[in-house]
Amino acid sequence: MRGKMTKQMEEWAGKFGEEYTERNMMTADEFDKLLRSRIGVYRTEQIDEFLSDLELNNILEVGSNIGNQLLLLQKRGFKNLYGIELNRYAVEKSKERTKGKGIDIIQGSAFDIPFKDAYFDLVFTSGVLIHIPPQDINNVLDEIHRCSKKYIWGTEYFSEEYTQVNYRGHSELLWKTNFAKLYLDSFPDLKLVKEKRYPYLEDKTLVDQVFLLKKNEITGGYP
Repeated sequence: MRGKMTKQMEEWAGKFGEEYTERNMMTADEFDKLLRSRIGVYRTEQIDEFLSDLELNNILEVGSNIGNQLLLLQKRGFKNLYGIELNRYAVEKSKERTKGKGIDIIQGSAFDIPFKDAYFDLVFTSGVLIHIPPQDINNVLDEIHRCSKKYIWGTEYFSEEYTQVNYRGHSELLWKTNFAKLYLDSFPDLKLVKEKRYPYLEDKTLVDQVFLLKKNEITGGYP
């Protein structure tokens, strides 16, 4: 696997990541219902609200785990779905679950996405950027931006300021911030299409930020 290997990546690529995969071994429909129990909205409802009007010929998920997000996208009619996932065990499980369904998930790193520039109409993450250390986040945003031709979609924990959160007894494994703003501050060619925030029903310290960004079209010539 190409690209840098951080302390966090070593955790997620190893036993810690396998345990996460085991905890989340559920069907796509079960995952959809779980999200509704947490924030009051199905993931499929979010897909319809944010993506249904877009012309998307192919989609990449960065950090796809066992493929539930991609399976729900397929359920809503999207095709040519791809994922990259750091943990080999999760990749193996995802391939078992998506076999013959037109979804291609490979092992790969968000620091070095193995696809050409502007290859995908949409590149997205869901609960992935929160696990990238602040000192490394720009490298990952650069790669996502590079691979996107039209849109970037994200679902991440929100906070006005970068805030580290203890995660299952571990420090330096989870952060929350305004990830949409990070993108917009880093890339002048992006504009915010839509953003919504979903407070968790039971844990009031958590808020999901869902955002859709669009790349400005390049018309050529000089300014």
